[in-house]
Amino acid sequence: MKRDGVEKEAAVSALPVDPKPEQAATAAPPATELGEKEVQAQSAAAAAAPSHSDGATEELSSAETEPPIVGDSDRQKFGTSPARQVSVAMGELNRAEYVSVGESPSSPVNNAKKVSVLPLVFLIFYEVSGGPFGVEDSVGAAGPLLALLGFLVFPLIWSIPEALITAEMGTMFPENGGYVVWVTSALGPFWGFQQGWMKWLSGVIDNALYPVLFLDYLKSEIPALGGGLPRVAAVLALTVVLTYMNYRGLTIVGWVAVILGVFSILPFAVMGLVSIPKLRPSRWLVVNLKDVDWNLCLNTLFWNLNYWDSISTLAGEVENPNKTLPKALFYALILVVLGYFFPLLSGTGAIPLNRDLWTDGYFSDVAKIIGGAWLSWWITGAAAMSNMGMFVAEMSSDSFQLLGMAERGMLPEFFGKRSRHGTPLIGILFSASGVVLLSWLSFQEIIAAENFLYCFGMILEFLAFIKLRIKHPAASRPYKIPVGTIGSILMCIPPTILICVVLAFSTVKVMIVSLAAVAVGLLLHPGLGYVEKKRWLKFSVSADLPDLHFANRDRPDTLVY
Repeated sequence: MKRDGVEKEAAVSALPVDPKPEQAATAAPPATELGEKEVQAQSAAAAAAPSHSDGATEELSSAETEPPIVGDSDRQKFGTSPARQVSVAMGELNRAEYVSVGESPSSPVNNAKKVSVLPLVFLIFYEVSGGPFGVEDSVGAAGPLLALLGFLVFPLIWSIPEALITAEMGTMFPENGGYVVWVTSALGPFWGFQQGWMKWLSGVIDNALYPVLFLDYLKSEIPALGGGLPRVAAVLALTVVLTYMNYRGLTIVGWVAVILGVFSILPFAVMGLVSIPKLRPSRWLVVNLKDVDWNLCLNTLFWNLNYWDSISTLAGEVENPNKTLPKALFYALILVVLGYFFPLLSGTGAIPLNRDLWTDGYFSDVAKIIGGAWLSWWITGAAAMSNMGMFVAEMSSDSFQLLGMAERGMLPEFFGKRSRHGTPLIGILFSASGVVLLSWLSFQEIIAAENFLYCFGMILEFLAFIKLRIKHPAASRPYKIPVGTIGSILMCIPPTILICVVLAFSTVKVMIVSLAAVAVGLLLHPGLGYVEKKRWLKFSVSADLPDLHFANRDRPDTLVY
């Protein structure tokens, strides 16, 4: 990705950049400081003021935005009130709250404490990675050289573009629902619902993997957990305990993720130091292009380096998301890449290669060969803790996504119900039920099925990102990727090609099951519309959220579709 000679790495280093001071200075004063007459006068002045936008590089402030005209039918359907007739683009620049001009800042929908930078970094770390557990299949499928190159090149093609898009869109729409709201604003509610369905289902499938990995690491020490009733009982017990942690609150989950993350990373740092005298650089160069399982290799790389966008569904729970989210994504990106590459470097370089042994759970054996039984036990414990961290992080994302969809009227109102801890109670129960139902699948089947669904969702995200850049270049973007419209399109081409390759390598079984799941979503949306029409269940749009601007849909400074 280049624009005027600026490399992709420069774009990544710009993740934590704050909005420009001069842009903040032009923002209109909050509505709470104005009387009714002043608000009307300001709105009239805004309508008459000339635009200061210079295309794709400057956001319009609220003082420069002409108030859209919203009819009574639109207000009724999308939960708007007469007080919301004067509104601006979502994600007001440098505002402490996500509000519309002409309104008082709404009261928070819950009293839960917001998530700060450090817990958010580790929540992203666990959404995406959790450590090098599960990367062993890449060595077994392709050998050391291709595995090492994969974890260096793949982030450039996939992880960096996805993280950058998440930073821009997540700060543009700082609410629970994340990518569902992005796609809805660009492509309409039907595709927004499909995005929510596919991403939620892929997330639940992904979460079903972590009890499997947890037990795969423990079965070498406790053989009874390899199958049968003890394994089923262990999966159920683990799911219940971790689900309860999600119920207790996102702040608790965030700090638990920090503790688990440190515990998971430390043994690999120790293993790297212990392995130095045993390293043989020639072992890193082993490759046999005639004996590569490309399907397993690509799926393993893809699974271990995606889901950067999942954190967007928690944006409404983040403290000052306009600054916190880009910073957290930047730091997490560094942590994830280093957390994969160096353990693989020490593991493949310190012991003779036997590709048949490199399957999920093999790092425990590698640690035993390099450092002894004590290091093996430490890595086994770290693997168990890591899978716990990934489980709670993924379930948080999945359950808050359902809550965000309910707040936008896409799901029945009861999905928006919060517990006394501020957590989405019904969303947690639904996500936990899906995990239990899918936990019988094997590791390879799980990652192939979730990757297939995830690819469809990412295509919709890329389309939404590009369409909003083209049609609404002047809309407020607290963090903006430092490339223009052409650069945005070029940035999405390599990951889109990669998506096509991953889909092409899918097995017939995975393709059939995944397409059947997509078909369910296509039917579910009109089905829920019929339920709403018959008033069998209650649907509503939260009054705490800004409008998605369904009027004046040809204007470039409002977020419409």
